Amino acid sequence: MAKVGLMCGREFSFPPAFIARVNELGKKEGVTAGFVKLGGTKMGEPAEYRVIVDRISHEVEYYRGYLKHAVLEGTYVINNPFWWTADDKYFNYSVASKLGIAIPKTVLLPQKGYPADVDINSESLRNLTYPIDWDGLLDYVGRPAILKPFSGGGWKHVYKVHNKEELLEAYDKTSPYPMTLQEFIDFGQYVRCFTFGKTDILPVAYDPKERKYLVEHSYLSKELGARVVKDAQTINLALGYEMNTIEFAVKDGVPYAIDFLNPAPDFERDRITEFYFEHVVEKMARLVIDRALNGNVANTWPRWEEMLGVGAAAGFTGAPRAAQAAGSAPSGSTKR
Repeated sequence: MAKVGLMCGREFSFPPAFIARVNELGKKEGVTAGFVKLGGTKMGEPAEYRVIVDRISHEVEYYRGYLKHAVLEGTYVINNPFWWTADDKYFNYSVASKLGIAIPKTVLLPQKGYPADVDINSESLRNLTYPIDWDGLLDYVGRPAILKPFSGGGWKHVYKVHNKEELLEAYDKTSPYPMTLQEFIDFGQYVRCFTFGKTDILPVAYDPKERKYLVEHSYLSKELGARVVKDAQTINLALGYEMNTIEFAVKDGVPYAIDFLNPAPDFERDRITEFYFEHVVEKMARLVIDRALNGNVANTWPRWEEMLGVGAAAGFTGAPRAAQAAGSAPSGSTKR
C-alpha cells in the first residue's frame, strides 16, 4: 500500500473530500489517504507516507521540521519544505522579473520593529540608512502604492497608500514584519490561477474587492489566457511549487504577476465555489496518486538557478574562478 498523508489546519470541506477522493480513485492501485498523525519524531524513523500534502507547516514549526525529516527518509512532500522555508515574495518578484514576467515595481523595506535583543540605537542596525527616503521610494513605485508583507498571505497587513503620510501611518502598524512597497496596478481584470503539479494551470476570474471567485469561463480572451497560463507555468517551474495560486492583475492587456507565494492556497468550498471545489479535489487527488506511484523519492526542487544560469547551474563550486581554471585547490586548503 502507498499511503498519502494530509497535514492541514482550520479547514473543513477540503480535507474529508480530498481524502475520500484519493481513497476512491486510488483503490485499484493500492493508494490510500488519511491525516498525518505525529507525536514526536525519532531520528532515522522510516517514512510512513509515500506522499504528504502540507497545508499547515508554515504555522507550526514542528510540522516543518518533521517534513524535512520525511523528505530525508524518502517521502514526496507537496510542497517542498526546504524551498518553502527559504522562499519569500520579494525574491519571487526578482526571479520572475528576470524570467520576463511582468512585475510591478517593488521595493523591499526594513521592518518597523525588532526583537528585544536588537538594539535599534546602537550597532545592531549599523547597516541601515536613516532616515529612509520615503518620497524617493514613492516616486519610484508611483502613487498610489501597495504596502504588504514580503512573506505572508490571507490579505493580512495589506494597505493601499496615496502619499507619504498614509504610507508612514500604515508602516507604523507593521511591526515586526519586513514589508514590500509595490506599484499599484489599476487593473481591468483580475485572475487567480490554481496550480496542480507545476504546469496544470486553471485561470479563474476573481474579484479582490469582494474576495470572491467567479465562474466565468470566457473571462479571458484566447491570447490573454494563453499568456497567463504560460507565465504561471514559468513561475511554478522556477520556484518548484506543485500546489499554489498565482494572481495576475491585468492592465491594458498585460498580466502583471502580483502574488505567487501561496503554497497552501484556500480550497474551502464556500469560498472557491462548488464548481471549482470539485475541480480542485479531483486534480489534487489525481496529482498525489500519480506522485505516490511514479514520483521520484528525491523531492522536486526549484529550477530558477538553471533557468537563469546562476549559482550551481553556472558551474560555481565555491572555489575562486582562477583556482577552478587552474585546477588548483581553494585558498586555505591543506593540499600541497
